[in-house]
Amino acid sequence: QVQLVESGGGLVKAGGSLTLECSAPGKVDGISARSHTLGWYRQAPGKQREFVASISKGFRPIYAAFAKGRFTISRDNAKVTAELEMRELIPEDTAVYYCKRAYDEDDIGAAGSWGQGTQVTVFA
Repeated sequence: QVQLVESGGGLVKAGGSLTLECSAPGKVDGISARSHTLGWYRQAPGKQREFVASISKGFRPIYAAFAKGRFTISRDNAKVTAELEMRELIPEDTAVYYCKRAYDEDDIGAAGSWGQGTQVTVFA
């Protein structure tokens, strides 16, 4: 079992940047965790939770259309962490961002575990 904790959210002016991190501060099965796909989702008030980006065990990234060219996902298997670098932020990016570990090597849509989320607010 891995407890996921997101950090790095906050207030930022449109056009600015934020970097989110997903960490596992508690006990972790490193071998198992490194075999899983890591990803980020976001949810704005009144909207469905939506996919943002994912990165497979083999470091292959996938991005939602709105994230491509602005967001970069990465992972550090040694530390069992995932980061999401967000650039050129716009107010539409305002949401709670959640980290997910999927129990599959390359499918973020598989069943998995979630963090509690971190708020990102972008103002014009």
